Amino acid sequence: MKELVTVRDVLPFLSRLTEEAGQVLLSYFSGSFRIERKGGDETPIDIVTDADRVSEDLILKAIAREFPDHDVLAEETPPALTGSRWLWIVDPLDGTVNFAHGLPLFCISIGLMHDNVLVAGMVYDPLRRESFFALRGEGAFLDGNRIEVSQADRLDRSLVATGFPYDRGTAPDNNVKEFASVVTRVQGIRRAGSAALDLAYVAAGRLDGFWELKLKPWDMAAGMILVEEAGGRVSDRTGSPTDVYTYCVVATNGKIHDPLLKLLI
Repeated sequence: MKELVTVRDVLPFLSRLTEEAGQVLLSYFSGSFRIERKGGDETPIDIVTDADRVSEDLILKAIAREFPDHDVLAEETPPALTGSRWLWIVDPLDGTVNFAHGLPLFCISIGLMHDNVLVAGMVYDPLRRESFFALRGEGAFLDGNRIEVSQADRLDRSLVATGFPYDRGTAPDNNVKEFASVVTRVQGIRRAGSAALDLAYVAAGRLDGFWELKLKPWDMAAGMILVEEAGGRVSDRTGSPTDVYTYCVVATNGKIHDPLLKLLI
């Protein structure tokens, strides 16, 4: 099994892979594609496109060729886990609803875990050609330049982001109450429609904080390590340590973390 322990081992592979997948997304974004509804009656707005599937197929085949002993958890493909110590977590198109409406806010997100610990992650925005990358213990980077979280230390000077679950129309735990609690206390809230980009923007200091309920591992794996390696803090909404399987993720620059948590509990 190939050991992945340094930037030079991981970065070239992820850079090539996300750029190739990004070209797939751009070809569909500027052309035509089918949209299918994959959610049931509880989540009728949960959709998938041809672009999601083709991008994921490209990514999974590349990982299988390069690292045949590694497991993969991906959004559109049922998992076939073997118990490998390595797990790739793949979102081939984060921001599918944006993509389907022609809104230019979407990305590819790939995280890598070893022994259940996130060790690397990349979020790639093909439209802006921005590549956010992090490796455990070595920092976070945007296009090769080190990035750090912001220094905002008050909520009323902070720009934060959030999102809403697909079952928000039927489930009582839908983030509406939390949104109402936060919106009057911060400088601004954004709802971009891509959790992976939101987390990358926290890491880069473009946002001061982010929270969301009911995300999936592929939505946040890469973004979580980006925030941590950029000097930020990631927890659940009680402030406890969390992982990619959490019910709610809160990611901030650290300085506004506790004040934000108080509004979410």
